[in-house]
Amino acid sequence: MANETILIIEDERPLAEALTYSLKAEGFEVIHAADGQDGLLRAQRTLPDLVLLDLMLPLVDGLEICRRLRADPRTRDIPIVMLTARSEEIDEILGFRMGADDYVTKPFKTKVLIQRLKALLRRQGPREPLGKDVVTRQGLTIDRLHHRAVLDGQALPLTPTEFKLLWTLIRQPGRTYSRNELMDASRGEDANALERTIDVHVRSLRLKLKDKAHLVETVRGIGYRFRDECGEAGEGEAAPPPGGEG
Repeated sequence: MANETILIIEDERPLAEALTYSLKAEGFEVIHAADGQDGLLRAQRTLPDLVLLDLMLPLVDGLEICRRLRADPRTRDIPIVMLTARSEEIDEILGFRMGADDYVTKPFKTKVLIQRLKALLRRQGPREPLGKDVVTRQGLTIDRLHHRAVLDGQALPLTPTEFKLLWTLIRQPGRTYSRNELMDASRGEDANALERTIDVHVRSLRLKLKDKAHLVETVRGIGYRFRDECGEAGEGEAAPPPGGEG
């Protein structure tokens, strides 16, 4: 885990200092920003390996920072862990829908938090260069440049929307994408893709994946993710059999 960089965006200085000390002791490089505006700029300039983001921040709040990072191609794949004193279920759901990868309620145990960050970074794996146009995982190869998808050596006849959905999901196994994020990823050749139709496109994609349909997992109440390399379904739901509900 050495040399990976974590950006802490937290306005409570004692907490930020304690986290910085503990993370550095684990071998991480740490950057700290005390307000949302500075945090957003540092994230965009330094491209850290993970962002530890407080929800209630001066100048720009955590949800808005999360939204902007997910909208920027340079930062959209960076894992984001939200820290907040708000523990209501609706707040957690909103955080995930805005693109957070994990949600931790204050107060928390620092050692446990660090283990969660390490686990998230392990699932994330090495970050792919922004210019990489071909991804191969679990028998699936997606070539964005030539708009080609191959499953176990056989070409997949995907629509433009299905292709973009699969491309988005496969680049980060284990990361949950909200329906809004997938809707944004589907815009372009199929500009009519709407949030309410994402489930339909996913269902069609699964039918074409056949016995690999389970690789596209449903995360209840949030969206979808591509099953990670270790094959752990986590807290989401595996894909239903072809023809089942998404």
